[in-house]
This record gives sequence, C-alpha cells and structure tokens, in this order.
Amino acid sequence: MSARVPLFFTPTPPPPPARYTAVMSDARKKEGQPGPFRVEHLKPGDRYELSNGHAYYCGPTGGDGARGTVVGAQVLDTDPDVTETGIDAGYTFGDGSLRAPDIAVGAVPDQRGFIRGVPPLAVEYASAGQDEVELQEKITELLAAGTRFVWVVRLLGARRVEVYEPGKPAVTRGPGAVLRAPGILKNDVPVEALYDRERAHELTLKNLLERRGYASLDAVREEGREEGREEGREEGAAGAARAGLRAVLAARGFTPTAAHEALLMEERSSTKLTAWTAKAAIAARIEDVFV
Repeated sequence: MSARVPLFFTPTPPPPPARYTAVMSDARKKEGQPGPFRVEHLKPGDRYELSNGHAYYCGPTGGDGARGTVVGAQVLDTDPDVTETGIDAGYTFGDGSLRAPDIAVGAVPDQRGFIRGVPPLAVEYASAGQDEVELQEKITELLAAGTRFVWVVRLLGARRVEVYEPGKPAVTRGPGAVLRAPGILKNDVPVEALYDRERAHELTLKNLLERRGYASLDAVREEGREEGREEGREEGAAGAARAGLRAVLAARGFTPTAAHEALLMEERSSTKLTAWTAKAAIAARIEDVFV
C-alpha cells in the first residue's frame, strides 16, 4: 500500500478538496485522458469515487435518499435467495476505477478493504443535487464491468425506478409495477418497496417468513391454530384418562395424597395416565401406581 503523503511529494497525489479535483480532472476528462488518481490513494471511508483516474466527491445524502437506502437495503437483504448485501461498498475494477453503489446485492464479502469486481445488482438513489452525467457514467461502467442490473430510484417528481441492463435500453417502472432480477432475487420487488417504509416492512416480513419456510403470515397463523387444536384434543384425552384413573383408585379404596394429586394434575399425557390406571387396577398399594 502506498503512503498517504502531502500533495507536493508525489506525482499521483491523493484526491485534494472537491473544488480543486473538479478543476484539475475536468480538463483532462474533456480530452479523454486518464486522471491522475488511483485506487491506492484512497482508503475505505474517503468520500470519493474514481472513474478512469478522475475523482468525484460524494457528499452526504438528503433525508429522502437516506430513508430510501435503508428501506431498500432491508427489502433486498431479506430476499430468500440473497446472502450478501452492502451499503456504499467500494468496488474496484482497474487501477483508476472505484465505484460505490448506494446498495449492492451480491459480492459483498465480510472482509476489510475495497472489493474487487462489481455486484450483480446495484441500486442508486437520485434526488436533488444529482449529477446526471456522472450517474450515467457510473451506470455504464458498472454494466461494462459485469453488473447485470442497475436500478435507479428517482425521488424527484413522480417516484419511479429506471432499470438498466447490458445491451438493452433503459426501462422505467412506476408505482404498481414490480422489479425482477432473475438469478439474484427470488421474489419480485414492488417499486414502492424501495422508498415507502410501510410497503418495505410488509415485503421484509414476507421475505423473513419465507426464509423460515412459511408462505405468508396466514400460514403461520394456521399452523398456530392447528397446534392449538391438537393441544386441545390431547388435553381432552388427558382429562378423560385422569377421570378414569380417579374412578379406579376410588373403586380400589385408594385415597391419593397431596403429592399424588399434584402428579395427577401435572401429567398431560393421556398415554401415561392410562398406564397408571392399569397399575391401579392390580396394585397392592397406591404408592405402586405412580412409579
């Protein structure tokens, strides 16, 4: 790893403040020349992305983008087929390229440092202050490097999602439509679930239940009702067996002690109560029944 040194000590310096970066990079970029910056000049946490050696400052997001990123990541991370999801994960694909999608699905290892390669699905949130030219460059670079889908959630105006795939024209999906990522996500994602908190929570719950083998919350409730019915049937059988045991004990002239009564009331198994009844019919004393 190269040292992070002051600007005047190295011919390929770490990114300076945003205003200076823009001035220095723009001239070279217009000429199609690579910029001076490399991935090695950055560390996780720096607010820069790189495109062919040109640095872009990535400032803090607004409230709409922050909320959207959280609910969107929650929905995507809980999909039954997803094993890895990250927010602002840095991906490198070339010495001068570093991109950090707002949400990355897949290819997010639990390890330090930037990630080599690109995620199969990347999600970007676009709102006030979005540099549209830079966004389109980012989409192009991710798709060219191997990303299969880029979803751009538009938060200004009528909310919608643009879907980008390699070699295909972009498609716009509005509220009421669903998004699909075959081979990455198992379930469809309603457009609203990427920015509406309540809708996202509904889909998150559905995903979590499906991960546990339940098709829906109704399936969980039905299982609970069936267990209750089964418990009711067992309790009814136990009650009948308990009454039969008491009748045999009385017929034999056995008087249960407080300890025997406790055993009778605590026992819920009709099978065991029936076995005690059989013993009571032939036992010489009551102590021989409850063993």
